[in-house]
Amino acid sequence: MSKERKERKPPPLQASRPASAEEAAVKRREREQRDAQVRGVTSIQEMRDAIRRAGRALPTISEVPRVRVADAAAFRARAAEGLPFLITGHVNRWPLCALTPQVLRDRFSEVQVRARVGDYINTAFAADRAMRDMSMGEYLDLVAAGTSDLPPYLGNLELRELNSMCHWPTYFDKMGPPRFWLGPAGTVTPLHCDYDDNIFAQIWGTKRIFLSPPHHDEFLYPNEANAILFGSPFDPEAPDFDRFPLARQATMIECIVNPGDMLYVPAGWYHQVRALTFSLSSNRWARSLPFALSGDDSLRRVDG
Repeated sequence: MSKERKERKPPPLQASRPASAEEAAVKRREREQRDAQVRGVTSIQEMRDAIRRAGRALPTISEVPRVRVADAAAFRARAAEGLPFLITGHVNRWPLCALTPQVLRDRFSEVQVRARVGDYINTAFAADRAMRDMSMGEYLDLVAAGTSDLPPYLGNLELRELNSMCHWPTYFDKMGPPRFWLGPAGTVTPLHCDYDDNIFAQIWGTKRIFLSPPHHDEFLYPNEANAILFGSPFDPEAPDFDRFPLARQATMIECIVNPGDMLYVPAGWYHQVRALTFSLSSNRWARSLPFALSGDDSLRRVDG
């Protein structure tokens, strides 16, 4: 293995001493302050509250529209409406779309990855979620063996080797790095919301995504993973209304994302993602004030 590959190996998984309540509170406040500064807002809590308020004014939709977006200005104008939409005619021009799973194995089998293993659905937002370090080749072998009830998943990974084969549009002024999601049919990211605008590109395969507007969190029993990430124990694919009776009131919009599609998920929208076939996806989160709040100058941070 080359020196470059070794330098990109994920840091080792290590058991750490549980933080005290006071330490955890200090760490949480420090992270929220950093998150607010990066996004240029006065407070993450105020931003979350504003997103929920804006959600109450949204029109009710039953499906996610497919659109062609000519440029960044057109995207931003549509995104300011606060609703999700699918963009066609862009991702399928990426060189990565022409890469096959076999080429992925041939060219990148030595790349080090971290796989979600075991019951990563019910522990999705836990600090001790089961993960395993391995090479890309070992991961593909594990998938091919098919010995797990829940297929292992490469989720939310930085794979810099693939970045040059993606041509992201400049919809956001500031974006986080590309994240990649690779796995067979049956891999799932359970219901959650991110308080950042998100563009999600489907490269291979097909995924089914359920979406729910931000103000319906009051029906979804949310749990805070961190200030910009909340999970829900409710499963829209197998709804248990005895355990979660309020979820009957939550709107769930089903969306099929096909190869070459790009889905815009506004900040605060809950979503659950399931691969229907072997899939490769990538996404990027904005690191700025969400478009749905672009007219609210009271949230903008003024430093200096």
